[in-house]
Amino acid sequence: LETQEVLNFIQNKTILITGAGGSIGSEICRQLVALEPKKVILIDHSEYNLYNIGWELEHTYHYKNFESMLINVSDRNSMELVFINHNPDVVFHAAAYKHVPLLETQILQAVQNNFFGTKTVAELSTKYKCEKFILISTDKAVNPTNIMGATKRMAEMFCQNLNRYSNTSYITVRFGNVLDSAGSVVPIFKKQLQQGGPLTVTHPDITRFFMSIPEASQLVLQAAAMGEGGEIFVLDMGQPIKISSLAERIITLSGQRPYKDIDIIFTGLRPGEKLYEELFYQSENHNPTQRKKIFLAQSKTSNFSFLKEKIETLENTLTSKDEVKVLKIICEIVPEAKIACI
Repeated sequence: LETQEVLNFIQNKTILITGAGGSIGSEICRQLVALEPKKVILIDHSEYNLYNIGWELEHTYHYKNFESMLINVSDRNSMELVFINHNPDVVFHAAAYKHVPLLETQILQAVQNNFFGTKTVAELSTKYKCEKFILISTDKAVNPTNIMGATKRMAEMFCQNLNRYSNTSYITVRFGNVLDSAGSVVPIFKKQLQQGGPLTVTHPDITRFFMSIPEASQLVLQAAAMGEGGEIFVLDMGQPIKISSLAERIITLSGQRPYKDIDIIFTGLRPGEKLYEELFYQSENHNPTQRKKIFLAQSKTSNFSFLKEKIETLENTLTSKDEVKVLKIICEIVPEAKIACI
């Protein structure tokens, strides 16, 4: 990594992190404090997660120049007060609901948090003249088959378009699963192993991209530092890994034999779940950058007038709680979405 580039980007600046208590948000916090920011503002709507990262920064890293704020990013008035009082230079937007099957039945909440939460923080970043806004995205935003991926793709589209009309630079960083994150497969396998098995995998052929939390967070900082605005950076996730092979490996590393001492059973794909994930759209050129593990996805920006019109309709429909209409509008915004719950 180009440490000096990242240091120059962060040093003596006020950094705001949404979803600061989550897996990626909290690791970005840990890495930031070594880069001598002027101040770090932690935003999360989970009291427990916010307390944890605050305690860790103060007692493990001996960093005290931060403020913890218990706020939902969809709460525009509360978020605006943060911008007024702290005037952040850089925003890392990691706040999102991410559990795919759960969100298939929580459509309105997913749209409100993942899309309108992003829209709120992104617009405030322009209004209060932030230098950069970094959206943490996901491989599930590529040809989405679930509400989580569709809402994240909408967030990508909005930020890319906003970049054309703002002095703030909007940068998206897209990557796959991170190992050992909250709600991910590795902690579940560990728990099942402790209980004597079996380990559950949804399908024999299901694969996922994986990266460690520290590596993903380092690359997010690097991409944020090098980005000039409007880019979708895609992290090099290596080769996709078969989840059944991962389960076998975890059993073997525990000193036991797969299918003999500990069984692996296949339970069927869950709602919204793909057999494999993609990091790029076919229409996107993926070009190398000067950083080995970061690619640039060159995609066409959509018509912003059309997008804003659909977003306004979506906001009104969200108020009426009509899930069928909400899904219809999402599919108009993201025509490549194949949302199973329609």
